[in-house]
Amino acid sequence: MCTLILAHGAGAPADSYFMEYLADALAREGIATVRFEFPYMERRREDGKKRPPDRQPVLLAHFRELIRQVSDQQSGSVYIGGKSMGGRMASLLAAEPAEQLPVQGCVCFGYPFHPPGKHDRWRLDHFKDFQCPVMVIQGTRDPFGKKDETDWAEKLEGSRCRLYWLEGGNHDFKPLAKQPETQEQLLEEAARMAASFIREAG
Repeated sequence: MCTLILAHGAGAPADSYFMEYLADALAREGIATVRFEFPYMERRREDGKKRPPDRQPVLLAHFRELIRQVSDQQSGSVYIGGKSMGGRMASLLAAEPAEQLPVQGCVCFGYPFHPPGKHDRWRLDHFKDFQCPVMVIQGTRDPFGKKDETDWAEKLEGSRCRLYWLEGGNHDFKPLAKQPETQEQLLEEAARMAASFIREAG
């Protein structure tokens, strides 16, 4: 059995509508998920106060510890991934030496390729170092990385990353009002693609 450890984005918790629906859609595709919250979000849940994300070393250390816990408890393959910031943290771990983390692949939902409007700050330096297969599932209208911005094949050349586009989706996979698809249908499409990628990665 495959398990996907799924991290939340910067502003919404592990039980946000996006995360809940995505986890349910993945379960229908036969992929079990483990959701968790980073320390700053755990504190927000305790006292109700909004706070910025922890610094990257704290986020990564927390993620690594959870991977070790899940790997010790599961007999099947373990994958990592997440929404936006959570996916970025997963991708950074996917670029670490393979012997350090027992993961078979990584799936990012709405990867923050750059801050909105700041095309001089691409977050791709570690992509060339991926130690396992990586899939990014991205809305074509995502301000953190739109389909029509640049030559994506050139951007991802030399990496182990595969990019799949959800037509009309924004950062939360919400489509244009004129589209026949709903956000739920795009989330289900994302789950199908993620499940196919996970089964192929083995």
